[in-house]
Amino acid sequence: MSKEKRRREALIYHAKPTPGKIKIVPTKPYATQRDLALAYSPGVAEPCLEIHKDREQVYKYTAKGNLVAVISNGTAVLGLGDIGPEASKPVMEGKSLLFKIFADIDGIDIELDTKDVDKFVETVKIMAPTFGGINLEDIKAPEAFEIERRLKEELNIPVMHDDQHGTAIISAAALLNALELAEKKIEDVRIVISGAGAAAISCSRLYRSFGAKREHMIMLDSKGVIRDDRPDLSDEKKEFATHLKIDTLEEAVKDADVFIGLSIADILSPAMLKSMGRKAIVFAMANPNPEIDYALAMKTRKDIIMATGRSDHPNQVNNVLGFPFIFRGALDVRATKINEEMKMAAVKALADLAKQPVPEQVNIAYGETRLTFGREYIIPKPFDPRLIAEVPPAVARAAMESGVAKAPIADWDRYREELLQRSGDDKKVIRWLMSRAKAMPKKIVFAEADQLDVLKAAQIAHDEGIAHPILLGNRRMIEELKEELEFDADIPIIDQFEEDSLEKREAYAKSYWEMRQRKGSTLYNSRSKMRERNYFGAMMVREGDADGMISGYSRSYSSVVKPIFEVIGRATEVSRAATVHVMITSRGPIFLADTSLNIDPSAEELAEITRMTANLARAFNFEPIIALLSYANFGSSNHPRAVKVREAIRLLHEQDPDLVVDGEIQTDFALNRKLRQSQFPFSKLAGKNVNTLVFPNLESANITYKLIKELQATDTIGPIMLGLRRAVHILQMGASVEEIVNMTAVAVIDAQEREKRRRAKKKR
Repeated sequence: MSKEKRRREALIYHAKPTPGKIKIVPTKPYATQRDLALAYSPGVAEPCLEIHKDREQVYKYTAKGNLVAVISNGTAVLGLGDIGPEASKPVMEGKSLLFKIFADIDGIDIELDTKDVDKFVETVKIMAPTFGGINLEDIKAPEAFEIERRLKEELNIPVMHDDQHGTAIISAAALLNALELAEKKIEDVRIVISGAGAAAISCSRLYRSFGAKREHMIMLDSKGVIRDDRPDLSDEKKEFATHLKIDTLEEAVKDADVFIGLSIADILSPAMLKSMGRKAIVFAMANPNPEIDYALAMKTRKDIIMATGRSDHPNQVNNVLGFPFIFRGALDVRATKINEEMKMAAVKALADLAKQPVPEQVNIAYGETRLTFGREYIIPKPFDPRLIAEVPPAVARAAMESGVAKAPIADWDRYREELLQRSGDDKKVIRWLMSRAKAMPKKIVFAEADQLDVLKAAQIAHDEGIAHPILLGNRRMIEELKEELEFDADIPIIDQFEEDSLEKREAYAKSYWEMRQRKGSTLYNSRSKMRERNYFGAMMVREGDADGMISGYSRSYSSVVKPIFEVIGRATEVSRAATVHVMITSRGPIFLADTSLNIDPSAEELAEITRMTANLARAFNFEPIIALLSYANFGSSNHPRAVKVREAIRLLHEQDPDLVVDGEIQTDFALNRKLRQSQFPFSKLAGKNVNTLVFPNLESANITYKLIKELQATDTIGPIMLGLRRAVHILQMGASVEEIVNMTAVAVIDAQEREKRRRAKKKR
């Protein structure tokens, strides 16, 4: 993707449909006059009076305890420098977004128009009663040191400058593990730090907390080695000034064990790298380009243990591994500060987590066969779901043990369960889908590629590495649209009407006729059908010229289903195909079946649909907890419609006793765990959160999924076809670009799974 195109995409992302990336939503009812009277006058006076009597009650009656201010003056924004408070706002909003999605913390960005340290400190102190914690961001050194020091001393809530401590915490965890792999002790190693800004100083201090010796550390700034005989050194630089009579990085790294880069790109040459000691540890963390290119470093030395700040290389030092979870633990015990003990606890928790067996969903998300502790895996991955259950408890416990916790935790098991619930699964399934597809992209036919939105989706799938698109449709229209979209990738375009397609069309027609000649087809009408895109595209998949297909954007579902069933057909082991919609809700993904195909399935068919849907949920890395829905609850009606669902449950309990499924049950009882527990404690669903709903007929399923989608503005994935011989999926008419991209990822994963099963079958 061109730099200009990426620029436009970024601008559109931040501008539409609503400017910015965060918003505030109510957490209490507000529908009636009674609600409003409680929310504001006169009811609001009661919590006000309680807080006036005891200030600590503010944590009970307001959102303060889960609210963090992300504060900057825009003087050191990313790699952009001093761009001012307004220009820094997108970054601060982004930080607030990360707080929310990784740790369920509400972040509010605040940009201050001052470079005066006194004014900055005073302003933050004045507004501090609003917040449970303060995250300082993108403030230039040396002012950043003074601002953080004073606020930590003068406030009784957690304060952390993430640019300093985030990098320090993550890199310290990586360093401890790298040293273990190199069989070296931190107190013995020589460490060179390229850079002397806030992050470099904080990293060096934290390494010393873990045993690194000051006399073994050499720090460099833009002028060279920081020596104790240099004039005009800041207090922070004096702290790490060396007595050695050396001036250059080349001299500093000779025989060094560790290189820490927080400076500029390409400053460490291959010759310098070769001069380092055995099993050299190199953390080249300059962004976007490291102090030495990763591939070059690995080529230069085979014994290197390397980390960077980039996501496209192993061992990314990413601050998102730290700040959300550190603040989560600090807020949950109402810590008065984030102290050294809490930071060290976070380091140890991260280092220990990297040594534990990695869940399969993490391997899949990052396209790895098997992540294991070693040179290419010394720190956890940012989307590891275990982070929220490991780091906050370690931080919280350290706060309690160091005496800064005002609300100690008593039940640690319950606390971990609450943390896991906070993490949510709403958008994780989309990230998992994309990551899984990228791991092994497949050839996907876009049967309506001459439609603008379909072509946009194909472009995204190509640019993001999700799939290898094959564009089927009118060549002239596709090429005109590609030019309009600046989609200049050299990918196949197939126009089934062109002379070039005649040979392939004839071969497909004969193959189709052989398949359908005893079902009323002639060679003549078989040839006619191959002029229709859905027949042609489906034959591409059947004949192995493509791995999967997406269609249905501009045509009715029924008109697309017919050629798919004729060409692809049902898998031999199933009697009914079905479809599932995955609704991405705030409570996590909900699988709904059957939303598109079976009008009034029998009990036996409902049982089969349930099994296929359960398998799909497992393929998405969710253990299915299934409710078969009805207007009745557990035998309360003997109407045939209720009896049908009851019979399906009997079959499932008899044939699949390990499957967590029950019914017949009404929707509210299925989704409301407490309500269900109070009325039906005998159910197999007792104590569990239902994530899969199987409907008794097509109209109830289709109406429900469309209601949820429109009323809740919920993202959807579907309809996902189950029970076909190949990876072919049909869109809802007029699907959005995002929905088409999601379905493309589904088609790719479907094709991956089929290939995996074929290989396993061959081995047997």
